[in-house]
Amino acid sequence: MEAAPGDSDKGRAGSADVSSMTSSGGERREKPRKTGFHIFFLDIRRVFRLDELGQEILRIAVPAALALAADPLASLVDTAFIGRLGSVEIAAVGVSIAIFNQVSKICIYPLVSVTTSFVAEEDAIMSRCVEEVKGEDLERACPANAETEELPPRDDSEKIGCTASFVPKFCGGFGGKRRYIPSVSSALIVGGVVGLLQAVFLIFAAKLVLRIMGVNSESPMLAPALRYLTLRSLGAPAVLLSLAMQGVFRGFKDTKTPLYATVVGDVSNIILDPVLMFVFHMGVSGAAIAHVIAQYLITLILLCRLVLKVDIVPPSIKALKFSRFLRCGFLLLARVIAVTFCVTLAASLAARHGPISMAAFQVCLQLWLATSLLADGLAVAGQAILATSFAKGDHDKVVVATARILQYSILLGIGLTVTLGVGVQFGSGIFTRDMNVQKIIHKGLPRYRYTKAHPQF
Repeated sequence: MEAAPGDSDKGRAGSADVSSMTSSGGERREKPRKTGFHIFFLDIRRVFRLDELGQEILRIAVPAALALAADPLASLVDTAFIGRLGSVEIAAVGVSIAIFNQVSKICIYPLVSVTTSFVAEEDAIMSRCVEEVKGEDLERACPANAETEELPPRDDSEKIGCTASFVPKFCGGFGGKRRYIPSVSSALIVGGVVGLLQAVFLIFAAKLVLRIMGVNSESPMLAPALRYLTLRSLGAPAVLLSLAMQGVFRGFKDTKTPLYATVVGDVSNIILDPVLMFVFHMGVSGAAIAHVIAQYLITLILLCRLVLKVDIVPPSIKALKFSRFLRCGFLLLARVIAVTFCVTLAASLAARHGPISMAAFQVCLQLWLATSLLADGLAVAGQAILATSFAKGDHDKVVVATARILQYSILLGIGLTVTLGVGVQFGSGIFTRDMNVQKIIHKGLPRYRYTKAHPQF
């Protein structure tokens, strides 16, 4: 039935920016025609609704945010325990953590981000290919005839149910039970090698790097900082490997498994901290050892879960995609170097002002990291959803999901700003008893909290 000319003119005049389309749940939503600043207001009336897209974003973002915040929260507990040892010890640990994070984050962010996108893309392409093959097999098993054209189309669930026996044949990597995804093996190898190189560098260059950071041979911070940094460097391979595997699970849109593993590891860290530090009188060395044990426990849990899901051994060297990792990770590497350099420079300047200033800086930094990383959960959801949508050719969902995540990010940033501003007035005494340190915290943290109003996606 043809539409009247007036109807088509009315439809074109209705909106120059958006048109209407129907989602998989039968709900009509705006279809983007252009982006720019307009994207911040696209479908804005749906921000507080838990529609299909909102549920998908939150299902990925909430566990990811909790997992990302778990480690800084565990570091806050470390800071609280170490603060009982004195301002010199907490300042020394602050310098060591700044150095470790500077070296680690240079590789962590590109590795995790690239892994998440590549795994999501390859998984979506593989799923699409399997569906196409299943359709071809179904046609061969049930040849079309003249009456078929008159039959109503079957829904996807019926189609999948009829062809479930074909899935292992096309999804299986070895033995038809687990898939082989090239990006998984590539990410694990890159993470392991980079972690080993990082550990070797920090162990042998710890004293030199501390001197560059302003901790000279006469500083009381040198001995505890050197012990903490050297011991914590032993956990670098586990840190890189665990984060590479977290990127893999994020690509599968599974953020609960990394959350469970991280919680188990961080709880063990919190339990071991007072035991090693105060029962065995190991001081800052005990804090470092507890952290290393927790990281290897997280890695072991994730590895055991991953081998049940995919084959991690490549069939050949040619199946690996190192060049793709390096090519796509280079720009991300430059971005991370710029960001972490600013944090490390600030830590260096604080260290030059003495233990009191460095201790206050360490508390402020850990509070800022513990809260601001919550916004990265939305970035994880965005990466997984956008990579999958691009691979499937669903460009409308790409724009709509981008708009929704930007809107969520702004709301979250405002909420974190208010929460941190109120909480610091009452909670600074948890981390240190030194009134001079608390005074600097009250001066410095308001400047930190204003950075949270900006979206992290």
